[in-house]
Amino acid sequence: MGGTQLLSTDVAIVGCGPVGALLANLLGQAGLAVDIYDREREIYALPRAVHFDGEVMRIFQAASLADRIATAARASSKGMHFVNAEGRALMVRRGVEGPGPHGWSGSWYFHQPLLEEILREGLARFPNVRVHLGHEVGSVDELGARYVVGCDGARSLVRRAIGSRQHDLGLHQPWLVVDLLCDLDRPRVRALPDHTIQLCDPARPMTVVHVGGRRWRWEIMLMPGDDQERLTEPEIFWPMIERWLGPEDARIERAAVYTFHSVVQEGWRQGRLLLAGDSCHQTPPFLGQGMCAGLRDAANLAWKLAAVVKDGADDSLLDTYESERLPHVRVFIELAVKLGAVLQETNPTAAAARDQRFASGAEMFDFPQPQLGPGCRSDGSPPVGTIFPQPRLADNRLMDEAIGQRFAIVGETALLKHLRPDAVLLPGVGQEWLAQHGVRAALLRPDRYIFAVAA
Repeated sequence: MGGTQLLSTDVAIVGCGPVGALLANLLGQAGLAVDIYDREREIYALPRAVHFDGEVMRIFQAASLADRIATAARASSKGMHFVNAEGRALMVRRGVEGPGPHGWSGSWYFHQPLLEEILREGLARFPNVRVHLGHEVGSVDELGARYVVGCDGARSLVRRAIGSRQHDLGLHQPWLVVDLLCDLDRPRVRALPDHTIQLCDPARPMTVVHVGGRRWRWEIMLMPGDDQERLTEPEIFWPMIERWLGPEDARIERAAVYTFHSVVQEGWRQGRLLLAGDSCHQTPPFLGQGMCAGLRDAANLAWKLAAVVKDGADDSLLDTYESERLPHVRVFIELAVKLGAVLQETNPTAAAARDQRFASGAEMFDFPQPQLGPGCRSDGSPPVGTIFPQPRLADNRLMDEAIGQRFAIVGETALLKHLRPDAVLLPGVGQEWLAQHGVRAALLRPDRYIFAVAA
């Protein structure tokens, strides 16, 4: 990370958290000249995000970092259970045994400082990426790059420069987030479930997540009368989770109060300025998709910036970034808000009525797979604009390994080759998926979303 001053910068990235660091890896791999800035010198040492999904692991694969990240994360097939105060399941997000449609486990739990370390170390592979830590950008005017991407969080400097408009999707609720380091020899620790629990108890809604190894997370909704300053005092905190653990079973690694928000911004681009991650949307954590959304932003934006800067694509391609991603991320945020309404019900009468709605059995659901909004794809209903799965090829490679950061055609390739003569041709790949959707071929973009199909 370093080297001589770049003569010119294609892309400056403000913020070297997971979204900015991933974007810099993808752009560095594509050969763009990148400068990335972060006001902090060191990675924030305590955990924040704890979950990503199989599609995100596939994005890490595109950055040639998946194998390393897989060794530092915990794959899970157990799903997420919304249970009432008596422990009866109301809703269950299904888990997936073995590799899912993206070629990887469908859920991964991780310690964010380790993930960020891997992403930052990945940047050292690229002499064309220069990292500026401990450098606070005071104004976008300081950055002479052709494009500037604000991955600088909820109080984004770049967003202020763009003047984006905020749309409030209705959820703003403070929660206490506590990370515990547990004694794995204790019987009560060994008895903790491997699946994620959303405890829909009107007396005190909570979330319990096994992050990995010794580390568990409790998220505890603040209630009227709570004193935020005292919630982690032993005589207050431990009784709140006494149904699971006591102070003899674990110690507190970190505790902080966060207000969970559900907002999207309108205006992700103005000229050379762009936004990604929390700078343009914030997702409540009840689906485990907040960081995932920002990493999908990076995947969508990276191949388009490379196409414009390196391949001579028209600059207007970048206008399709927001038009595609905003409707897509809204699906996840709106589902998280609905799940939050189930979890956060604190009126006992309303909670009893909620429980009765699920009396016939738990409602099963999966992560959504929404269609991108209009943009760099053909018009039409899904599967156009949805992500194509990643099967293994006859030589046992995962499909994306054969494609790289290019377009590809699967199935009867001659039917779509006129749309992209330079595409990688994969005849015979994805036959089960093609048959299921009643199409003969599909043209995949570099981010594996479907540009067009041939019936």
